[in-house]
Amino acid sequence: MLFLQSRNLLYKGAVVRMPKQRGFSLIELLIVVAIILIIAAIAIPNMIRARIAANESAAVGSLRVLNTAAVTYANAYPAVGFAPTLTNMAGSCIGVTPTSANACILDNGLASATVAPGKSGYIFSYAGPGATYAASADPSSPGSSGIKHYFTDEDGVIRFNSTVAASATDPTI
Repeated sequence: MLFLQSRNLLYKGAVVRMPKQRGFSLIELLIVVAIILIIAAIAIPNMIRARIAANESAAVGSLRVLNTAAVTYANAYPAVGFAPTLTNMAGSCIGVTPTSANACILDNGLASATVAPGKSGYIFSYAGPGATYAASADPSSPGSSGIKHYFTDEDGVIRFNSTVAASATDPTI
């Protein structure tokens, strides 16, 4: 005849001490792992969407900075007009007098974001010596680092396209 009293087992009149239970059972561990996997399955897609949105916002902000730098450059060097390249608007600015080839207007990080990995998941391109310029920002990994492609020119309006590289005919943001 078996009787269970707290942690002691009474068997045919003799008290047998049961060992203390330590740790978790396999079922408890599996339940915890399943809950963690469910939370991860919900959180990871939201985190990816948030990162894409942040990269797109950073790209638009960088294009705004680029618009401002292009106009500043054209005003500072009217004989040149808009800068020929992004690196003309940037440059090494410590102890150097700015010139049209080294204007110190634009951040070097943005000026060098013309190749992968770019800046904040976007690759920037710029063309425009003289009276006009065109700049674009395209995701370095479309669908992963960003979805939208952006474009701006001397009118300062930023345009986007969700499928191909944006142009002057696309809708504004």
